[in-house]
Amino acid sequence: MSAQRLEASTMPVEKPGIALTWGPMTSWGTIRRRAALLIAGLVLLAAAPAMAAESPAEQISGFRLKHGEGRVTRDATLDRIAMDQARAMAAKDDLSHDALGPFTKRVAPSGAGRAAENIAYGYDVFEKTLGQWIDSSGHRKNLLLHNASRVGIASAKNASGKRTYWAMVIAGDYETKPGKGKKDKDTEPLVAVKRDTTPATKPKAANCHVKLLGLCI
Repeated sequence: MSAQRLEASTMPVEKPGIALTWGPMTSWGTIRRRAALLIAGLVLLAAAPAMAAESPAEQISGFRLKHGEGRVTRDATLDRIAMDQARAMAAKDDLSHDALGPFTKRVAPSGAGRAAENIAYGYDVFEKTLGQWIDSSGHRKNLLLHNASRVGIASAKNASGKRTYWAMVIAGDYETKPGKGKKDKDTEPLVAVKRDTTPATKPKAANCHVKLLGLCI
């Protein structure tokens, strides 16, 4: 929902030089109708902030809270990492965690001990993309990353402008890097969703451990 649509008013606008009067010639029926319109307008104005679409971070937080995990907030560093990944995939028109290099290397600037990444293409709006991830066990696990507190989300279109690539990086607080030989499994990306509304060709199959309903896991 665009900001312009939110700013559109459903109340009648008075023209310059014309005022609504409440003179003795006004019937009670007219007064009641005007009062009803005024009350309805006030209710709409009061409800407008609540009707505004939730931000991506709020949508993710809402899902996490329903499953016993904490909220996440937007993080500038993770936003940049996600944007670099989304742009790289869009430039190559290829859905891949390695479009810009290994995830563990790309996420290093975040200083997080635990991190995960979800990617997708096909939808122009985040809400529908989030729905894809929620319906996929691997992506769902990433969304519910334990002790995560920060998130970065970005999207970019390919050269034709017909395909939108999404990247989300979720991570915990800034932590000291683990010692040599230690590796946290949650720092590895899990799976990638591939979806195109009108694919010209069948997506190239990746090396899959399990292939279920077109998903590589």
